[in-house]
Amino acid sequence: MQTFTIRDLRDNTGGIVREAESGRLSVVTKHGQPIFVAVPFDEALLREGVAMTLATRLFDEETISLGKAARLAGMGVAEFMDHLSRLRIPIARPRPGELEQELEAFG
Repeated sequence: MQTFTIRDLRDNTGGIVREAESGRLSVVTKHGQPIFVAVPFDEALLREGVAMTLATRLFDEETISLGKAARLAGMGVAEFMDHLSRLRIPIARPRPGELEQELEAFG
């Protein structure tokens, strides 16, 4: 997710448009505080609505947790996990070396 200031919005509208065209969310800030999120207008937005699309994208970009994304989408965690599964979005995302460390600690 890219962050733009109000000045960027005025001076570099093309950057925000390119982010949207590539399917990425953008946050626009004023004096360092977020004031709005630019959500790409696509089939997912039309099919699922703003809350579901925003929750899915924010989770997929690892901006919010699974629990917060589920609440934003108006679903329970299990239901949201099913939704992510249908979209083939992985829920578990171990960092490089994390699995090896856990296996080593386990046994």
